[in-house]
Formats: sequence, structure tokens, C-alpha cells
Amino acid sequence: MSTETTDAWSSQTPQKTTYRVPKPKPAYYPHAGSPLYADRELYTRIAEAPRTLVEKYRCEPRSAIAVKIPAKSVFRITTPEGPQVCDLNIWNLHNPRERFWAARTRQLHSAHVSTFDRLWSNLPYLRPLVTITADSLSARHDEWGGRVHDTLGTRCDPYVDKLISGEDNDFHCHSNLTRAVLPHGLTEFDVHDVLNVFQVTGLNEYDQYFMEACPATKDDYFELYAEQDLLVAISACPGGDLSQWGWGEDSDNLEGSKMVDCCRPLGIEVYKIDDENEVLKKWKAPEVVNYKGNHGLKGP
Repeated sequence: MSTETTDAWSSQTPQKTTYRVPKPKPAYYPHAGSPLYADRELYTRIAEAPRTLVEKYRCEPRSAIAVKIPAKSVFRITTPEGPQVCDLNIWNLHNPRERFWAARTRQLHSAHVSTFDRLWSNLPYLRPLVTITADSLSARHDEWGGRVHDTLGTRCDPYVDKLISGEDNDFHCHSNLTRAVLPHGLTEFDVHDVLNVFQVTGLNEYDQYFMEACPATKDDYFELYAEQDLLVAISACPGGDLSQWGWGEDSDNLEGSKMVDCCRPLGIEVYKIDDENEVLKKWKAPEVVNYKGNHGLKGP
């Protein structure tokens, strides 16, 4: 394939071919009462219930923070000074082996998530860590197919940067998250695939991942209900709002990049529901899937 038709070589072709097959259904088809999907009445009530702000955290530009979020809390991720991409990691506070699973969340819901979608944990747990209760960007999308709050990509990291550019660069979300979780007894090996909050992404006609500038304003937020006691880490991406991003092959001066000029802080606000007994009377803490097949292994 010629580079005249695409910015980077791809194994995929932009031409559509008709095979006369029927339009496919979603692999996990939503239906009323399914354990995969949130009770909209319950989570609307949670979103609208009176609440009290109990904690407020600030994540400085190009850095990360990790905070504990109690179960039954509502927490907001905010862009207090304007557009800024956020890389989100979530763990079960009491068992960090249970953590956010981007791929299964993408399969169960969609490649980009919004209100009433849930962020699921990895095997062998497979239960919701959080349920999204509000999204000021309201599943925003554009004419190029880009959508906000992405499970397609993952965090930027210094390894692929070194692979491409040959240079060491510490300003990446993977490194930010690693530093943030160390005080909580976690290491680099615990940092996992992220939800890219406030980030607009998609797949182009060559099936290649693309990123667009963040549309968030100082008034935007992404709100979640904690289904468990959580450790939540956010990184204010060193790519900032992605209007000037450039790593590796595009970056002659990593520290002097224009990316620095479009980096802003993030915030986390943690709220306690005022009348938990009434609002949460139909809520039940999620349980792990009770699979007992032992993967077909037979004991003595």
C-alpha cells in the first residue's frame, strides 16, 4: 500500500466488499433483566440523589494521583481548567489482582462508554467495579467516527517511545500511574489497560486507531458509582488535550514539545449519598461469578 493514500502502512483495505451476509447483531445482545446491564431506574435515582462532597483531589498537569474510594460513593472526574485527557485505572482496594478489564468491557458494552455502562473486572472475578451515572459529554461523537471515553487504546508508555525514537522519555501515563500507585503497595506490573476519559478516538477507513483533540471544557465531568471499595488512579496525560500530540518519530525535542503548552490538571470529587438506606434499597453489592468447573481439570 502506498504511503500516498494513508499516513501509515496498514494491512487493511479501505474498500468495502459485499458478501451478501446479513447485518450482524452485537455479540452480547442487551435484553431486559440481563445481569450485564445496569438497572436504569436505580442508577438514575443514584445520579439524582442529594449528596455531600466529602473529598476533593487535584491531579497536576503531566502527573498522576491514586486515591481510595469507598463503596457506595459517587465520584466525578473533572477537567477544572479545560480540555485534558485522563487515563483511568481501577482496582479492588482489598485485592488488587481484581482490576479493570478494558477488553471485556468493550465487548459487553461498546468501544466507547457512557451513562449506564459498567466497567468490569478481570477473570476470575468478572463483576462491575463501577457503573457510569453521568457524562456531561453525553457520548459525544463526530463526523469522522471519533467518540469519547475510549476502551480501544491504552496508556502512552516509555517503551514504545524508546522503540520508535531511541530516546528515553519519562513523561507518559504508564510512568505517571506507576509513581502514583507505589505508595499503595503496587508496582509497575499492576498498571493495566486504561479507560481514556475525555479522549476522542476511533478507527479510520484502514482500521487504524486515531486520536482527536479533547472537547472537554472546565465544566465537564465523568461520574461513576463505586460498586466496591476501590483504589482509583488517574493520569493527566502528558499529551494534554491531544491538539499538539507527538511522540517518537514525530518528536525532535521531547521536552520542548508544544504538547506541554496544552497540558492541564484533572480533578476527582468524591460524594456520599445523603440517604443511602432509601436511595440504595434495591442495590446489592456485586458478587464474583460462581464458576466451579475448575476448567475441566479433574482431581485425584
